[in-house]
Amino acid sequence: MGKKPKVGFYGLTGCAGDLLNIINCEDELVELFDIFEIKSFVMASSVKDESVHLDIAFVEGSVSTEKDLEDLKEIRKKSNMLVAIGHCAAFGGVQAMHLGDGKWKERYKKVYGGEKAVTLTKPMEPKPLSAYVKVDYVIPGCPISKEQFLHAAGRLLLGTVPNLYTFAVCAECKWKENECLLMKGLPCLGPLTRGGCGAICPSFGVPCIGCWGPVDEENISSEFKLLLEKGYDKEEIIRRFRIFGGSERAKKLKKLLGVKK
Repeated sequence: MGKKPKVGFYGLTGCAGDLLNIINCEDELVELFDIFEIKSFVMASSVKDESVHLDIAFVEGSVSTEKDLEDLKEIRKKSNMLVAIGHCAAFGGVQAMHLGDGKWKERYKKVYGGEKAVTLTKPMEPKPLSAYVKVDYVIPGCPISKEQFLHAAGRLLLGTVPNLYTFAVCAECKWKENECLLMKGLPCLGPLTRGGCGAICPSFGVPCIGCWGPVDEENISSEFKLLLEKGYDKEEIIRRFRIFGGSERAKKLKKLLGVKK
């Protein structure tokens, strides 16, 4: 990119865990801030310049309010490259687990007592960044890891786009010689989930819940059938599939279940 790339870090609706993990780079952070010209990173510094055009914008969180959407469009407009960091930005997050079922307003009223309960900005059904703007690259995870970010930042600095892992968490389990939790009758979503986390949960006997998002060629019909055979309730399986499944898995589930709308 020649000169120091101008970079901004932004957060929409989410827990801010992804931005926090970037700050947790610790030893690498000073060097990182020396390589990049940081124009906006509220979690790290109150000094910011929102008027400049950015080379790269890192954005976490889902679009869950009109203010989120306005901010996202403005960030996209002034950035050459927009990177969605974390599950919320990439897939919508846990708040989007029922995306498209037509009952969002009903759930919202149950929690907040009506749409007018929140007056700062109008709420919206949570969706990933890609539902509204072009996303150039995704760093998955809930939250993203330090290693992921540094790898991606290094590649982007060189002007190349990092490659996402194309294999499922199951591959990492095999490398660690873990006993398959599905074969033990546990509802593990390893076959449906993109690798890269190092199979942390299965390594401690905890079934994967899919927080790194769907792997490209996930076979939900096969896993759905397997879990039914293991004795799990249909609605329980669907709910588990949806927690971190995002908008794309919601579409696949509708097709699998024969839902037309």
